Amino acid sequence: MTDPQDKSPKDITEAEWRERLSAEQFHILREAGTERAFTGKYDKFYEQGEYVCAACGAELFISAAKYNSGCGWPAFTKPAEGGMIDEHRDTSHGMIRTEVTCGNCGGHLGHVFPDGPPEEGGLRYCINSASLEFKPEK
Repeated sequence: MTDPQDKSPKDITEAEWRERLSAEQFHILREAGTERAFTGKYDKFYEQGEYVCAACGAELFISAAKYNSGCGWPAFTKPAEGGMIDEHRDTSHGMIRTEVTCGNCGGHLGHVFPDGPPEEGGLRYCINSASLEFKPEK
C-alpha cells in the first residue's frame, strides 16, 4: 500500500488536508480564508531565506522580494524564480481581485494587487503568514 505522505498534493483529500494542517492553515489554504491583519508571524519578519507553501513545501517567495507594505500581511514584489504560483480571478466579497494559489497543491495564499513599489514592477503579493513556512538561508 502507498504511504499517504507520498501522494501528489493534488490527490490529497480534504479530510487528509484537515489532518495535516492546523485549523487556521486549513481555513486559509483549503477554504480561501484570511488571517486578521497584523497578526501573522511573518508580517514584520525579515530574516534571509525562502518562503515555502505550508501545505506542500513548494518554493513560493524569497526574502529579497519581501518588503514592509504596511498592509498587515507579508508582502512580496514577486514570486521566487521558478516559484509555484498560480493566479486566478476572484470575484468573492463583492470585489474583483487576483487570487494567488500554490501551483503545486492549489492552496490559497492570498492576493496580488497593482499597488506595489513601482521600481520593483508595481505588484504587491499580499500573503497570509499561515499559508507559509520559512526556511532560513544556510
